[in-house]
Amino acid sequence: MAAKPFHLAWFLQGSSIQAWGEQWSGNISEEWMTADMFLDLARSIERAGFDYLLLEDSIYIGQNWQNSRDMFLKNGMSVPRQEPSVIASLMCAATSRLGIVPTLSTFAYHPYLTARIVGTLDQVSSGRAGWNMVTGSSDLAAQNFGLDALPEHDKRYEMAAEYIDVVTKLWGSWEPGAIIADRKTGVLTDPSKVHTIDHRGEYYASRGPLNSGPCPQGRPVIAQAGGSPKGRAIAAQYADTIVASPKGVEAMKEYRNDVRARMAAFGRDPDSCKVLFLASPILANTDEEAQARAAKRSQASTEEVNRRLAQLGWITNIDFSGHDLDAPIEELTTNGHQSSLATFMKKAGGKTLREGIIAYTSHGASIDFVGCPETVAAQMDEAMQEVGGDGFLLVLPNVSRKTVCEVTDGLVPALQQRGLVRSAYTHKHFRDNLLEF
Repeated sequence: MAAKPFHLAWFLQGSSIQAWGEQWSGNISEEWMTADMFLDLARSIERAGFDYLLLEDSIYIGQNWQNSRDMFLKNGMSVPRQEPSVIASLMCAATSRLGIVPTLSTFAYHPYLTARIVGTLDQVSSGRAGWNMVTGSSDLAAQNFGLDALPEHDKRYEMAAEYIDVVTKLWGSWEPGAIIADRKTGVLTDPSKVHTIDHRGEYYASRGPLNSGPCPQGRPVIAQAGGSPKGRAIAAQYADTIVASPKGVEAMKEYRNDVRARMAAFGRDPDSCKVLFLASPILANTDEEAQARAAKRSQASTEEVNRRLAQLGWITNIDFSGHDLDAPIEELTTNGHQSSLATFMKKAGGKTLREGIIAYTSHGASIDFVGCPETVAAQMDEAMQEVGGDGFLLVLPNVSRKTVCEVTDGLVPALQQRGLVRSAYTHKHFRDNLLEF
């Protein structure tokens, strides 16, 4: 029986100084402002047939280690970062088929602004734009916008449901065929096909219509990472593609089945949303070399352990600097990324904090893929057959032209030879390619 193809996308952890200090990173610390590295990435993964590139983002500098920014600034951890919609527009211009998905948070952008930004990206890309909906997770980010703190986790998702409703109403404020461009009558737009939305809800208000005009896709693609119960519910109700990071094949399978059941309960066709699992393949010329690379990631100095904990604290709003590295991990709670903390706790169960963070970060993402391209392709095939779909969202800890090439010119051809991923785009629009299989 022929293999069922699956989707590939790329999770770019912010437009910051990627792989600074690593080998093969060129002069990224001097050249990062120009975005050339990221445009090369977009061109490369388009050549390899990826569905989309998701630009992850944050709007603050970490201060989750010794209540100081020093760790983050000295090591270039998620800083500096540029406005993702600007980088996305450059990526749209550099590509012709790849979906481009910037992250815009619900607390930092008014729904009208998000609808207008993403709608414009959809227009200038000829129908290839998406929006990664996030609610935010850090009070430090909230304070940059005049707030004392973010709302409680579940409240943020209640607000997000209304936010998405407003954005989609604004995208729909122009009916198909509203622009008639009738030169004989001198009429550009049919007024009867452009509507106010007059939304006044519990959290947001917007009159509309959107003044930027209709979107080529009608509604740009919505991406969302739904890990917590509230997050899963929102993803099942609204998302076209979901960023998922459960650990291990059984957890991946459970997650996908749960989200698809939730979609059916909302009256949606589960096949209309693609669940992509985060994966960080460790590739090399031989399996032995790849295993050696993997083993090296598992050997971390105390300084490196602290950096990894600071990065986890940046995500979860927890300062681990006062915790004993060699004591068992205590029970932790957060108003930040609850699913990330839950995944860490599960991976680190029964271990010391030092052992837990090494286990959590050594390979990372949903499942360990280690080997030469042919071996990793076989591993990905086996995992997808067990899970049932829909694909992988690759996230590399060190993005350089060399690591990108290992994927696009090593792994992807091995997947294509197995019939597991596309060799060419069939459609013009992002959503159509996402729904192709």
